[in-house]
Parts: sequence; structure tokens; C-alpha cells
Amino acid sequence: MAAPATAEAWVSAWLDALAAEAGAAMNTRLSYGRDALDFIGWADRKGHALASVTRAGIEDYLIFCDAQGLSKATRARRLSAIRGLFRFAFDEGWRADNPALRISGPGRAQRLPKTLSPQDCTLLIEAARAHGKTPAERLRNAALMELLYATGLRVTELVSLPQSALRGDPRMILVRGKGDKERLVPLSAPARAAAQAWLAELDSQAEALRKSGEAVPKHLFPGSGKAGHLSRQAFFLLLKAFALDAGINPAQVTPHVLRHAFATHLLQGGADLRVIQTLLGHADVATTEIYTHVLDEHLRDLVLTHHPLAHKPKSRP
Repeated sequence: MAAPATAEAWVSAWLDALAAEAGAAMNTRLSYGRDALDFIGWADRKGHALASVTRAGIEDYLIFCDAQGLSKATRARRLSAIRGLFRFAFDEGWRADNPALRISGPGRAQRLPKTLSPQDCTLLIEAARAHGKTPAERLRNAALMELLYATGLRVTELVSLPQSALRGDPRMILVRGKGDKERLVPLSAPARAAAQAWLAELDSQAEALRKSGEAVPKHLFPGSGKAGHLSRQAFFLLLKAFALDAGINPAQVTPHVLRHAFATHLLQGGADLRVIQTLLGHADVATTEIYTHVLDEHLRDLVLTHHPLAHKPKSRP
């Protein structure tokens, strides 16, 4: 996908994605937008374009912010905005690298990703199966949730899946991710069953469409928009409705949180970090390493259970 023509358009597209994929609040987006535009203004004065600015350029900006007397919290927030913008640009294929990836902040601790428990995810899937005015809508919603939790796909990757990817009841699907990168992702039995039930419904709808001379959609989750598939915004709203039906706070549930849950639950189950990196489509394992926080309690329990010095000595008579 070609990069937008202006730096402001980069920011606008990124903020739209934050709203659709991560459920970022309006105030959060406004704050990030102001910080990103401040960086863009500085970069423009220095002759740096977003498509070519380097890590050194971003570090120069942070030094400039420090010289301006900005607090640690403000500088950390600006770096967070810059990181988010360039992460999005890298994922979209607008840049071949992420110049902000390894820049250390001014001391604010990195926040752990929000996640959900396996029980919460089960409740969401059950809610999706029951949500919808028609049997067809309920089949679609079940397929959406089963596939999302089983694969950890980004929301754009999920809603833009072609029907051909699931034809023949495959055990693995080929996903074309952001930046036009491909990866293989395995499917669980429940996800395969939900996808095949939805495909059968789509085939039934296709027959009626052909008889009436209408175009037959090629996407697994068709939509009425220009792209031809369900939009990120529409799925975001559906997910909020599933959360309400499941008795879970909708503010805690976004497509990105489900992606975090996928990775966290895999790691808790003993999956290798490199495997999770591949499944998520992370270019650098450093991006995946934040999930190691889930191992802390497991490792502590192992030591307390198996290390000989962890056991209290028996009292002598």
C-alpha cells in the first residue's frame, strides 16, 4: 500500500486505526495527534520527511524537547506517539524499517498489554454465537470470534480474509499481513468448524445472488463498503456488543486486546516466544518479548514447588 502524500495524512490514518483496532478514546487520539504534529513540525523545519527520518533524527527531537524544559511525562508521551506512528507506518508498508523501535524513553516504565482471561474469551465466543437478528448473522459472528481468538490476527487481516483462504477446510491458512508480508497460521478445530458453517451459508447466499444477477462477494466477511468486506469500525462495534452480552465491561474488549489474549494464553500454555512471534507476524522478537510478563508467576511457582531449598525443613523433635 502506497504511503499517504502528506505527513498529516499519515497521522490521520494512524489515529483512525487506533480508534478502530484499539478502541482509543477521543482524548487519547487528540493527545497523540498533537504530539505527532509537534514532531512533524520540528522534522519539517529540520528538513526531515517521515518516510526517511532516522533514529538519530528522532533522538535529536527528544533532546530538543528536553532542552525546552518539558517534563519526563510529556517527553515519554511524545515518544509514545512517535513510536505508535512509526509502528503503524512499518506495519502498513509505508516504511521498510521502524526508526523508533529501540529508542529508550526518559524513564517511564513500559506498560504491560491489557488482556483477557481464557474464561472471558470463552464467554465472548458464546455471546457471538447467540448475537444477531438472523441465523446467518449468528454464523458470521461465531466465525469472526472463533477465528480472531484462534489465530491472533490483526483486525484488518481478519476482516479482509478471502473466502478462498478457508476453502477445503484447511488446517492452516495463509495470511497476507500489513506490509504485504505473508505467514502461515494454524486453525483450531472450533475455528475451522465455525468457518465452514459460515462458508456454507455464504454459498447459499451466493446461489441466490447469481439468480438475481448480482455480484457474488469474494471476502469471507462481506461488507457494503468500497473495500468489499466488513470494516474495522463495524467489527469494533460488534465486539463491544458481544462484550455486553457476555457481561464483560466493553471498555476492556477491543480487537487488539483479543490479539494480546491469544499471545498471552499461548505463552502461559508453554509456547515458545519465537513461535508466537511468527504467529503474530512481528518482524522483531523484541516486540513479542513484552508478553513474557505472564511467565513471572509460573516461574515463581516452579521454583517454590521444585527447588529443594524452597521447602521448609522439618522440625526436629
